[in-house]
Amino acid sequence: MFLRQVAGPVFAAALLLSAAPAAGALSRSSDEVTVDPTGYLAPDGTLTLSGTYRCAGGTGDPVLVSSSISQGDHRVQRGVGGTLAVCDGTEHRWTNSETLRGAYSPGPAHVEATLMELSGSGLPLPRFHAVRQQDVTLTARG
Repeated sequence: MFLRQVAGPVFAAALLLSAAPAAGALSRSSDEVTVDPTGYLAPDGTLTLSGTYRCAGGTGDPVLVSSSISQGDHRVQRGVGGTLAVCDGTEHRWTNSETLRGAYSPGPAHVEATLMELSGSGLPLPRFHAVRQQDVTLTARG
């Protein structure tokens, strides 16, 4: 639950703060995030996205894999959960889910996954490790 409470505001802050370089310029050489080519929609409206990530040893501040999705109008994105990352230099799987009843349907969609560190005292600010944008296919499950 903590991740859901934090992921939305952090994602919004990240968008505001990232009048940023292109996605490739955000990646550090050893840090990466991928998006699986298929996302899943459950009958109750739960959307599940997944992929992999790798990050090197961090500073001790929390690192998250956040994701967002758009379908149709790419200007309208919605956040889909958040996963706490383990930054030990090895590849790990991430899975984010969110119930978005009626918002999406099976078919093509666009996903952005971000590997970011929340650093600083007081209001944590995002520090981007890697970003991946990818077209996916949403498939009905269940």
